[in-house]
Amino acid sequence: MSERHALVTGGAGGIGNHLVGLLLEKGWHVRVVDNFSSGTRANLARFSGRKEFEFRELDVLDLDGLKGAMEGIDFVWHLAANPDIRKGIIETDLDLRQGPVATRNVLEAMRVRGTKGIAFSSSSTVYGFPRTFPTPEDYGPLLPESVYGGSKLACEGLISSFAHTYGMQGWIFRFANIIGPGATHGVIYDFIMKLKKDPTRLEVLGDGRQRKGYQWVTDCVGAMVHCTETANERVNVFNLAPEDTISVAEIARQVVDAWGGTARIEFTGGERGWAGDVPQQNLAIDRLRSTGFQSRYNSQEAVRKTIEVLRQELA
Repeated sequence: MSERHALVTGGAGGIGNHLVGLLLEKGWHVRVVDNFSSGTRANLARFSGRKEFEFRELDVLDLDGLKGAMEGIDFVWHLAANPDIRKGIIETDLDLRQGPVATRNVLEAMRVRGTKGIAFSSSSTVYGFPRTFPTPEDYGPLLPESVYGGSKLACEGLISSFAHTYGMQGWIFRFANIIGPGATHGVIYDFIMKLKKDPTRLEVLGDGRQRKGYQWVTDCVGAMVHCTETANERVNVFNLAPEDTISVAEIARQVVDAWGGTARIEFTGGERGWAGDVPQQNLAIDRLRSTGFQSRYNSQEAVRKTIEVLRQELA
């Protein structure tokens, strides 16, 4: 196909805008739909005026609007979702609406318009608190411990069922913690915002021994695009993560050092930061590695770069 047309839901978000940029570099025509519930217009400003780029302000809960946006689309990158796990604890229907309900709308619009390919931003939270580390994609049973994780798992099930029922093809990406410029949530963002309010102390939820992988955002979107180009099963599932992990205590110390090194770090105690938090995450990436993809940055480097860029953005 000489021209490829992609629809990116949530394309104004922190991950989505980087994906849009990469797709345009690769020659795709890109249509973004976003309602700015968490994304920003500023994230899309650099694409304005490009004939290969189109934006429609749209909520993916609007099925009729989504059917219209799907016209002429060859492939969907479905990133629209609630990005904040803790927010779903308070609003218990949030992840239901922005997860399975929204994903069903995307899949139904694809069915109606004859679009056959979809890539989905899932999460390592679908594993719950696994007993196997590093955790491979075929680990089971999958027992999420957060509403957010349950929502992502339900979306995976819908994509698999639509793919097998209607002749579609799916790529499911289980993210580690994705970090980088433009963050509006997450541990590094939270630490910096706390220090802005009180530079003398930094409260850290839990005991600080929570240890996870943190992937630089352009490594994440690069892996997504690479896998859609190299894997060709009916449903393709990939962990996206760096090789290493880093603890919350280490991140706290790096943020404090970047802020002058004088703040007192105080831990609230307990192995979890909040209800539904998974204290240990270490994803096996043998499947990703087998495609030939290699991340540029490990967790340590991604954290350091994110602290630097967020200090400037949030100053």
